[in-house]
Amino acid sequence: MIELGKKQTLLIVKSVEFGVYLAEDMNADTKHQVLLPAKQVPAGTKAGDKLEVFIYKDSQDRLIATTNEPLLMVGQAGLLKVKQVTRIGAFLDWGLEKDLLLPYHEQTTRIFEGQECLVAVYVDKSSRLCATMKVYPYLSKETPYKEGDQVKGRVYQISENFGVFVAVDNKYSALIPAREAKGKYRPGTVLDLRVTRVKEDGKMDVSDRQEAYLQINEDAENVLEIIEEFAGVLPFDDKASPEVIRREFGLSKNAFKRAVGHLLKEGKIQIKDRRIYLVK
Repeated sequence: MIELGKKQTLLIVKSVEFGVYLAEDMNADTKHQVLLPAKQVPAGTKAGDKLEVFIYKDSQDRLIATTNEPLLMVGQAGLLKVKQVTRIGAFLDWGLEKDLLLPYHEQTTRIFEGQECLVAVYVDKSSRLCATMKVYPYLSKETPYKEGDQVKGRVYQISENFGVFVAVDNKYSALIPAREAKGKYRPGTVLDLRVTRVKEDGKMDVSDRQEAYLQINEDAENVLEIIEEFAGVLPFDDKASPEVIRREFGLSKNAFKRAVGHLLKEGKIQIKDRRIYLVK
């Protein structure tokens, strides 16, 4: 069976002026044959020879073979460059003559000509190869990393309930859990991350924060700066709700309490009347 979007080794069953026809066996009928255009046929090949080719569709929606190597195949995720943005979607350079369509309904954020975006290749309902930015199902769960490793991850989706979804190395499935996510995140941003857990299913939890004993100084400085923005008096203390703390500081309640404790120990702040005061 000739499979769309994949590489296959096929036999040359017939030569014509404009190329050769390939099939799985020499007796295949015409509907189970695919054309390899003449300009792609290696010199000296003949009927019965085997060729490794990639199968996609031409501009007239017909199956066609190529000896060129696509940057991504069906089911794979990776970075592709945007060549053109049109009314029907964006066209991406994936290494073949015909560009790959990223339909509007498969885009998760606005994209621009010339940028690189993380996508996966799939076959749509009309049996056409397309790209999607909804890459979660296509990321690998066979991570080579372990807890404590430093990695790079690209943000591709943000969820208030779950956290920040990232693709480590543009390939492996990872999540910054909501309780760990601080600050503002944007799809496409590449972050330096620390693996905090590798789950049984192979997915990773990651953090863009250092371990607590290293992070505390940075958090304390952040808290000090924001108290200064409140004219030296923060209108709540470390018993404020997690939502208020995250909104104002981008920190979890535990991280905030650690930072406040550190500043109290250093004598830089004081707490009274359920407020935090800067010590001048």
